[in-house]
Amino acid sequence: MIQKTLQQITDMMDCETNSTFSNVTIEGVCIDSRKVEQGNLFIPFKGENVDGHQYVRGAIEKGAAASLWQKDVPNPPNDLPILIVDDPLVALQQLARAYREQLHIKIVGVTGSNGKTTTKDMITNLLSTQYSVQKTEGNYNNHIGLPLTILSLKQDTEVAVLEMGMSAKGEIDFLTKLARPDIAVITNIGEAHLQDLGSREAIAEAKLEITNGLHENGLIVYFGDEPLLTRSLARENRFRICTFGYSDQNTLYPVNIHQSHDGSVFSICGLDNVQFELPVLGKHNVLNALAAMLVANELDVSFESMKESLRHVELTKMRMEIIEGQKGERIINDAYNASPTSMKAAIELITYLEGFEEKIVVLGDMLELGPDEKIFHEEVGKSMNAEKIEYVFTYGPLGEHIARGALTVFPKDRVFSFRDKQKLIDQLRSVITGKEIILVKASRGMKLEEVVQSLKG
Repeated sequence: MIQKTLQQITDMMDCETNSTFSNVTIEGVCIDSRKVEQGNLFIPFKGENVDGHQYVRGAIEKGAAASLWQKDVPNPPNDLPILIVDDPLVALQQLARAYREQLHIKIVGVTGSNGKTTTKDMITNLLSTQYSVQKTEGNYNNHIGLPLTILSLKQDTEVAVLEMGMSAKGEIDFLTKLARPDIAVITNIGEAHLQDLGSREAIAEAKLEITNGLHENGLIVYFGDEPLLTRSLARENRFRICTFGYSDQNTLYPVNIHQSHDGSVFSICGLDNVQFELPVLGKHNVLNALAAMLVANELDVSFESMKESLRHVELTKMRMEIIEGQKGERIINDAYNASPTSMKAAIELITYLEGFEEKIVVLGDMLELGPDEKIFHEEVGKSMNAEKIEYVFTYGPLGEHIARGALTVFPKDRVFSFRDKQKLIDQLRSVITGKEIILVKASRGMKLEEVVQSLKG
């Protein structure tokens, strides 16, 4: 992580400090006074309800070496190592940008509507066989989280895998110009953020902003089956291109995919006789693995090393996480996020998964889909196969539209819709025998992991 004296920091961002403290050394940064570690630079943000400046003295007493202080906030403590700045957020971003310039490191930037975190995790796993790698932790993928991640990078880190999220146009542009990736990955273009951006075309444009910070002759890896990306990048000559997808027109595509309750087995073009094992369910996750493999190949990781690494890949929680329930049922916890594309992919997975007597789906609201949100939900319900899925449970006001669509193909006694989570749990428990597989999926705001927790053995 960043280790600098206050004098050095004044050369990295616009600030003023008392020369008495110029030799004070900071180690790492922190924006939460409750989580301050020894030597941190504390960053106080001034919000509508809470002003972080009131915690500056306490943060230093807990071990922080120094703190920023916003210029228009009165009474900065003269007896403490303080850096006066116009805006602590801008200063944080300036510091991260300057620190990134000093690092001799490869940066992999990852964006997309679905699968960003899973792909980031897979890339990290593959590269860790050969390099010292750090990645974005949690959801630190925005204008605050990305600078914090960059400033947490160790001097000896060789590759950083940075997730870049967005909700509006221009946000990826800012992040990629801050991180300046050597490799950029776009996992796909879905419907998330339709509410803010209005169309899939606009979403594609926003995701493509990741190329704005890409190093000259850098590599972009993207989902080649997406026409919105292919058309935009067809005449691109500023950087190199590799694609992944199901079509044989891609640089890397699967020759076959086999799904079991333990995960996925697949082979790839050019290595038809080699089987790659992935302890993660879903064909869409095989695509995420292909994206990761292209990145690893660019950095000279052998396919033999990738094969071994993929067998033991570990993903962030609540992404196709397989859990055993109290009666022995299997639960697929995919409750971190949802869009029509990812929900249909998860439903398709459970529909054709073999080895279970019954299949149950528990689906909640998909958020931020804009004016057509009810139509998207109803289409998900209509898309389900009543011959393969025994019960449909929905949660939330938009989930009711999933149920409405499902009732066009399912009998009434196999579709249940709730706005009360506990009532859903009680009804779900009443139909479980222990021989089922249960998919639980919704947008993060629905907190459907609470359903999973209630069923865990």
